Amino acid sequence: MAAGRQAARRLLGAAAASASGSRSRSAGFANGSPSLARSMLGFGDASAAQMLSNNRMDSMSMTRGAGAFPSAASAASFSSSSASSADEYTQDKIMARNIGISAHIDSGKTTLTERILFYTGRIHEIHEVRGRDGVGAKMDSMELEREKGITIQSAATYCKWKDSNINIIDTPGHVDFTIEVERALRVLDGAILVLCSVGGVQSQSITVDRQMRRYSVPRLCFVNKCDRTGADPWRVLKQVRDKLRLNAAAVHIPIGLEDAHAGVVDLVRMEAVTFHGPNGNDIKIEPIPAHLKELADKKRHELVEAVAEVDEELGELFLMGEMPSTEQLKAAIRRATIARTFAPFFMGSAFKNKGVQLLLDGVVDYLPAPHERENAALDLSNDEEQIMLSADPKAPLVSLAFKLQEGKFGQLTYLRIYQGTITKGNTIVNTSNGKKLKVPRLVRMHSDEMEDVNSAECGEIVALFGVDCKSGDTFTDGVNIAMTSMRIPEPVMSLAVSPKARAESANFSKALQRFQREDPTFKVHNDEESGQTIISGMGELHLDIYVERMKREYKVEVDVGEPRVNYRECITAKATFDYLHKKQSGGSGQYGRVIGYVEPLEEGNADIVFENGIIGNSLTPGFIQACEKGFKEGAQTGGLIGHPVEGMRIVLTDGASHAVDSNEMAFKIAALSAFRQVYERAKPKILEPVMSVEITVPTEFQGIVIGNINRRKGTVKDSTAEGDDAIITCDVPLKNMFGYSTELRSMTQGKGEFTMEYNSHAPVTQDVQAELCAEYGKTRKQAA
Repeated sequence: MAAGRQAARRLLGAAAASASGSRSRSAGFANGSPSLARSMLGFGDASAAQMLSNNRMDSMSMTRGAGAFPSAASAASFSSSSASSADEYTQDKIMARNIGISAHIDSGKTTLTERILFYTGRIHEIHEVRGRDGVGAKMDSMELEREKGITIQSAATYCKWKDSNINIIDTPGHVDFTIEVERALRVLDGAILVLCSVGGVQSQSITVDRQMRRYSVPRLCFVNKCDRTGADPWRVLKQVRDKLRLNAAAVHIPIGLEDAHAGVVDLVRMEAVTFHGPNGNDIKIEPIPAHLKELADKKRHELVEAVAEVDEELGELFLMGEMPSTEQLKAAIRRATIARTFAPFFMGSAFKNKGVQLLLDGVVDYLPAPHERENAALDLSNDEEQIMLSADPKAPLVSLAFKLQEGKFGQLTYLRIYQGTITKGNTIVNTSNGKKLKVPRLVRMHSDEMEDVNSAECGEIVALFGVDCKSGDTFTDGVNIAMTSMRIPEPVMSLAVSPKARAESANFSKALQRFQREDPTFKVHNDEESGQTIISGMGELHLDIYVERMKREYKVEVDVGEPRVNYRECITAKATFDYLHKKQSGGSGQYGRVIGYVEPLEEGNADIVFENGIIGNSLTPGFIQACEKGFKEGAQTGGLIGHPVEGMRIVLTDGASHAVDSNEMAFKIAALSAFRQVYERAKPKILEPVMSVEITVPTEFQGIVIGNINRRKGTVKDSTAEGDDAIITCDVPLKNMFGYSTELRSMTQGKGEFTMEYNSHAPVTQDVQAELCAEYGKTRKQAA
């Protein structure tokens, strides 16, 4: 880091001596290296934070509107990837924004969205989450969301701030509903990462950051809850740099913290902003108080240095020793934010109505318009060659269905328009199946409310009614193009479910079909062996919510239990059989004798193999086929715990028949009985399914996770390091994996992830076998 400072000084000296004035510098933070500002200024801001918390700024008479318009230069600054110049776009398109609000659970995302809607005039009263006032936040429209105080489904809305039309998607914070964040970020152009000033960077903050990087989404950081006891935004800023590896710097410093939080100092304009009135509508702009001037100068220098490291134009000024103007700094922050080499760090308290208007200014000033993002599609007519889309409303239509939702009027399909224009009544084509359909109704969403529109152009987010499709389908006006799909994480937990009453079976099936269409991470399958309906999802809360929704929305009471583990049985020794089935009591009877042996197959072969080893014609072919049926039927139900038998060869060496009483049924019964007789002598064992498990955790949790795997009777096969993460590969019995997702999150502070897939069946230990046999015996007695 000292070497970096020396290099900067040498560059500064060279710049002063250079006559040509042409310079170039490397964007050192592009690969995640820390900024010079952090090394020079450090993180020792606890005393400054304490100083701020003990002071409130006296109000002065100077007042202005909420925030400032972006300058013409910054509004028209396009990324280098833009295909067209600003002249081709209307002012509406240049100022449009599509943003998502994402964070760890309980960081204040929905509260922040509620304030944004209020300040932009979309709602006229502020309501809180959990429905404390009997109403609940606008974006939490589901009854369960208002009861539990959490967001379960992402909700879309739109608003207007100054001259900018903003589409907003509020997403859940709980890891179980991560697909909602995934598909929102897939279609958005920018995002606000909300962080709690007390909790800082938490587990889901890290997950959301990964998702933003996956879809190359520029972001602003907003440190919320600066009014809470223990608030320390400088500690959060250090965590953002260290844990998320973001080149971030504050564009605000708080005026007071905890109960004394009154507003912020804007480091770009170098002015103090305080918020007054019951809803924070009365905004006062004043000179920076004397006791904050030194801290403000220091933090502005840190801001300029962090941006100068990744922006060439500002770097030129910085190396010359010149301080940039407000407009120059804003333009540089915008360029660096859109290039994803810098993240502006805003501060405030949504609940106490402070700082939200300045954050809205930041959305307009620093996040990209739709045409400033590169969007790729696949040309299905040309071997899926990648092509770039243009944000041209006159070009052929290309749009992506990213979310489905069942409403009272039928299926609602959320669409992001990437190219061209969609118009009500026009014919569009689903390129995944080639089906054509007319656009029956086009709406713009405001949480659970709808506003009908006649058309929508590229860059907009709208919804269609009455369209049969699945999440991820591409709609065009005839061109054979498909958008790249979003990442769907694999389910990690399963439950067995069944309706309590048979009369509710129809609604039960309807509910499961609907939930599968809405949520790609919710899977349903019927287990052929156990006959159970198994639902799989991202965690306990995820599945609990769907069980509760079945009860509320479909009036279906559901029995929930662990899914039955699909054990197998096998034999470990060769054994002979000689069985006579004889039933003769006058008239036509039954007679059949079978002789032979059973033996285990080689390891890895799970088949049941029947061989005819009879020499001569002691049994007719029809009787031999009946014997094969009888033995294979017997192998469907093992003698230990009633599960199928695998890996066995049955050889028939001899037999006897009666001229009158023998028939196929007699030999089938003889074979079935012979199997049950010989099975006990062949030293049977129980096999359990073993899963291949891959666990990704931060390295500091590696030891505790491996210890837990050993307690679950797992075998660790490999452990490798990948950056700050450890990847552990192991084999664990399926029975011991139930509830693991919850325990892993608990052990790793929510930072661990795992995937598992079936590997093989392996013998259980003697104590487990005795326990399973005892349970099976009890069950049979109760059934009898």
